[in-house]
Amino acid sequence: MDLKHAQLPTTTRPSQQSTTRLRALFLGAFVFALCARHHLSSLWAHETRHGAEPACPQVDALVPSDNARILRLLDAKYDDPRFTEESALILGGAVRIATESYDDQPPVGKDPRWDAFAPLHDYLLATFPQLHATLALTKVNTYGLVYHWQGSDASLKPLLITDVVPVEPDTTDKWTHAPYSGHFDGEWIWGRGAVDDKSTLISSLSAVEHLIAFGFEPKRTVVFAFGFDEESSGEQGALQLSHFLEKTYGPKSFAMLVDEGDSMEERNATILSKPAVTEKGYFDAHVTVHTAGGHSSVPPSHTGIGILSSAIVALEAHPPTPRLTRTHPAYAALLCAAQHVPGSFSDSLRADILDGRESDKALQRAEKALLRDPVQRALLGTSQAVDIVRGGVKVNALPELANVVVNYRVDAQSSVGELKTHLRRVLKPVAHNFNLSFSAFDEESVAGPDSKLVVWDAWHSALEPAPHTPVDAEAKPFALLSGTIKAVVQHNPNVEPANVVVAPTIGSGNTDTSRYWNLTDHIFRYLHVKEDDMQNEHTVDEALRASALVEYIRFFTYLILNADEAALD
Repeated sequence: MDLKHAQLPTTTRPSQQSTTRLRALFLGAFVFALCARHHLSSLWAHETRHGAEPACPQVDALVPSDNARILRLLDAKYDDPRFTEESALILGGAVRIATESYDDQPPVGKDPRWDAFAPLHDYLLATFPQLHATLALTKVNTYGLVYHWQGSDASLKPLLITDVVPVEPDTTDKWTHAPYSGHFDGEWIWGRGAVDDKSTLISSLSAVEHLIAFGFEPKRTVVFAFGFDEESSGEQGALQLSHFLEKTYGPKSFAMLVDEGDSMEERNATILSKPAVTEKGYFDAHVTVHTAGGHSSVPPSHTGIGILSSAIVALEAHPPTPRLTRTHPAYAALLCAAQHVPGSFSDSLRADILDGRESDKALQRAEKALLRDPVQRALLGTSQAVDIVRGGVKVNALPELANVVVNYRVDAQSSVGELKTHLRRVLKPVAHNFNLSFSAFDEESVAGPDSKLVVWDAWHSALEPAPHTPVDAEAKPFALLSGTIKAVVQHNPNVEPANVVVAPTIGSGNTDTSRYWNLTDHIFRYLHVKEDDMQNEHTVDEALRASALVEYIRFFTYLILNADEAALD
């Protein structure tokens, strides 16, 4: 395997498995000198070839200056251990409110389970009194929250910060601390939502509360929008919020949007921040085989379940083909790791990734090596997973109906239409081989008997890949986010400035930002927390380190202050 830690582009947290590489502890002096000389010479030659063209250009830390006095006071407050405990208790209080959402929930007003969000509203009102006295609050579809912090300069496009407050239902008793205890043990805050995603809610609102307390008055309007059903469909929360925001502010009316998303990791003394600047698309393909029934004592050569099995085998034998291209958003992240993070790749793969900017052969070699890793393979193409299979009702009756649902995460450079074409191309021959009629997405393709193979979009799931947020040298919002991240991380005196790298990446999951595409061209999905400071999102023993919560509050503080000073339009 040519990879060491080549999981940079992923936005799902990898399992914490340690990987080591065997090295000789003692080498002959001559051999060591010869190898070292050759290695350093080749790296020097490689960097010289590309020295004028940085693979992953970085901006300097951006520390707010117009409100330097307020920032100094807030930094001092945030550095106080008492503030860490205070913040941990606030997040713990939010965790104790079980804001669960379910896949089968009817609309708000028709299902009392939505009422679980009302106590959270009361808690926020009591916890952040200055915020509620200063910002205008609008409730959208009862439980969606929009906070408007009016700026003094109406010509500046607002900053939009979004998040969600629902959590997955919990059905297990295996927790170290009860899932809704919000227990703080002096280091960790435990409970469902401690990370995903009440940490963003509490951090952003805490930042506002303290900015107001220390006298900050924004020039640029800041808007916060909090949904309540991302864990299910988003139709009751984010969809309604997007309609409200577009109607109130207009299309493309926001300078930038920051939502929850990928995090930071520390790799070989380098802190790697990975804001997602696009997301893969989504599609659930429902494949159904209809065949004649009858008694199983006189079966045909292939039952409907057997035919469906052939269809599944065909799909898995011919998955969508992943490709590494220079324009793929994952390539930008790979370049950042290759240039700035020692040990992320073997020397040969590192060279191929960097040389791939100009050499087709090097890019092909990099692609071949990366595609050996299932994580990279999924990220560089449309992933396919056969997840649900049903068929038959009785052991002595031939199945009249058999179906499968296949989940696809559509490559950022592909489309739902391209995926549909692929499915037709793979499944049409299966129908032909078994003399079935074939229908794909309401288009009759093959005439035949009553037995048929049908493909359609399950649950109207189709979602195109997200638009790509600009990250070039002219992209002011990305520069502001990058500079903010660096400034916050470098507030820690033990961090070397050169060891903080911001790498734009691709989200393999889907966030509520899919509802907000029409509000701004600059959408960032980012969680300012290191992977080592959080654990077990969406599962037993979810927890967040309290010190990380403080840094998340600091991040929103710097972000709001920097956006207030910057020219983003």
